[in-house]
Amino acid sequence: MILTVTLNTALDLTYHVPALVPHASHRVSQVIERPGGKGLNVARVLGALGHETVVTGFAGGPTGAMLRDLLATGTAGLPGTVHDALVPTAGATRRTVAVVDAANGDTTQLNEPGPDIAPAEWAAFTTRFTGLLDGARAVALCGSLPPGIHVGAYAELVRLARAAGLPVLLDTSGEPLRRGIAARPDVIKPNAEELARLTGAREPHRATLDARRRGAHAVVTSLGPEGLLAATPDGLWQAAPPAPVRGNPTGAGDSAVAALLAGLVDGTDWPTRLTHATALSAATVLSPVAGEFDEEAYEALLPRITLTTPSPAL
Repeated sequence: MILTVTLNTALDLTYHVPALVPHASHRVSQVIERPGGKGLNVARVLGALGHETVVTGFAGGPTGAMLRDLLATGTAGLPGTVHDALVPTAGATRRTVAVVDAANGDTTQLNEPGPDIAPAEWAAFTTRFTGLLDGARAVALCGSLPPGIHVGAYAELVRLARAAGLPVLLDTSGEPLRRGIAARPDVIKPNAEELARLTGAREPHRATLDARRRGAHAVVTSLGPEGLLAATPDGLWQAAPPAPVRGNPTGAGDSAVAALLAGLVDGTDWPTRLTHATALSAATVLSPVAGEFDEEAYEALLPRITLTTPSPAL
């Protein structure tokens, strides 16, 4: 199984409106509720791809109970493929609200900060996490840190997983990413802005190579509509869809992470992993909510992904 960690889980609410107008009242045409947070989105996509996945992190309060109910009923993906190993917390799980504007396809995201995690709750989580490593084939550490958790948390978890002999993918930002990369994760998956903040370089090729020199074995950078740029032990590649895709981009990066993890445990080469990750990410933009993807679009996009070997930036 694949273990995904979401320390700052969320109940995702997606509102669809005909047009989003500042300072105006809106009638919502559709409301969708899903268990969320980056690692839960990754797990749901992995479940749809046929991989057994265990999710852990924190859940508490009424929103946490609703999130766990959605996982249990299979609303999150295929029943029986996503298993709940979340740790209870006294604080209430946050909500995230995505407002999708039907007029132009843009999405506005509102993210609550998450509950305060007590030291005893963090200790309970690390005990749970360590126990789950036995039987896992890979670990994904995803998303922001809730209040109360130290900024070196992901670095601590990377070291625990690597000590257990497991490959680790880290997808976070800011200081948690800076600390985490020093623990030498197997893969990091920032977007271009997160990478620029990490390295100080705005040019993606230079920044991707710089991030790899800082400790990650491989760096896969999301370039939005332009696809993925990867610096790996086997080479440098850019994978791009045939054309930009309009829709809801929320969760597109999480689907890329799911595809990278699937390729990691299946032992596929890097060009194949990047092709699937790019196609799956684009197919997610065509889905109304994060953690899901348009299966027909995914299959149609796979043979149309362009893979190039760019010249390294100096």
